[in-house]
Amino acid sequence: MINTTDIFSVSSEDAFNRLALDVFKFQFENNTVYRSFCDLLYKNPSDINCIEDIPFLPIQFFKSHRVLSSQAQIEDTFSSSGTTGSITSKHYVTNLSIYEQSFRKGFNAFYGTISDYVILALLPNYLERKGSSLIYMVNDMIRESQHAESGFYLDTIHELKEQLITLDAKGKKVLLIGVSFALLDLLELHQFQLKNTIIMETGGMKGRRKELVRDELHSVLKSGFGVSKIHSEYGMTELLSQAYSLGDGRFKCPYWMRILTRDPEDALTLQKTKKTGGINVIDLANINSCSFIATQDLGRVYDDHSFEIIGRFDSSDIRGCNLMVL
Repeated sequence: MINTTDIFSVSSEDAFNRLALDVFKFQFENNTVYRSFCDLLYKNPSDINCIEDIPFLPIQFFKSHRVLSSQAQIEDTFSSSGTTGSITSKHYVTNLSIYEQSFRKGFNAFYGTISDYVILALLPNYLERKGSSLIYMVNDMIRESQHAESGFYLDTIHELKEQLITLDAKGKKVLLIGVSFALLDLLELHQFQLKNTIIMETGGMKGRRKELVRDELHSVLKSGFGVSKIHSEYGMTELLSQAYSLGDGRFKCPYWMRILTRDPEDALTLQKTKKTGGINVIDLANINSCSFIATQDLGRVYDDHSFEIIGRFDSSDIRGCNLMVL
């Protein structure tokens, strides 16, 4: 059994690599879906000598299977957003305290103590449905911030505008976390000149607006909020950890998370750094589901383990997923 204390105390490359191999062995033995996937690839622990040898489970399995490495009772089920009638991903969480440790320690590593910030959340599409892991995280952040002004905003962007102006003028440290289309909606209402506020976008337009490339979106947001940088959060339903970009376009992971890239034409072949490829994630906090996931994102990893997201695979472009017949 893997001790979760070991996951969040990883502090070196060697320690991460050793623990990742231990997690692979644990999940190979305890996750029937992942074990079947590995068996189809003729991979077992005796073949795995480094993290590059570990098979990455296509993220689509979270739509069609119960991806679990634990027999414990399910405490919550996180689900992805989707269009009407579409199949959504489901992440069955047997230990919410692991998720809480992950996002609290991850935020602290990049931004410091949460109680230093007033947390303002503009996440209407997430609030309008059940099962959002992002809402769970931000709700905890609002509670932990211990500021009366912290809170969610749904149809009250006029109130949010006034709150932002007032708090920023008072010199309070503010984190405004929002989905891209809602931040743009706010800027149509008012143009700001903020000096003490961090603007953090969490993703795209969700069908509400025309998609913009990151540089174009961030340019509009920087101008509209009067800030020099736009921060970003990289997370998803299938992960219990988040990476953050502090405004330079590159995301950095907490110590227990790592990004690799795979060849876009061969899902089983990993690439060297600085080449564009499919994003593979190692998230050791996913100890009770699967820590090794091949996502549908395209990106590039650098020598310091930072990474950037360039786009997404079209579903028709996914290679090597004929193993989905499992």
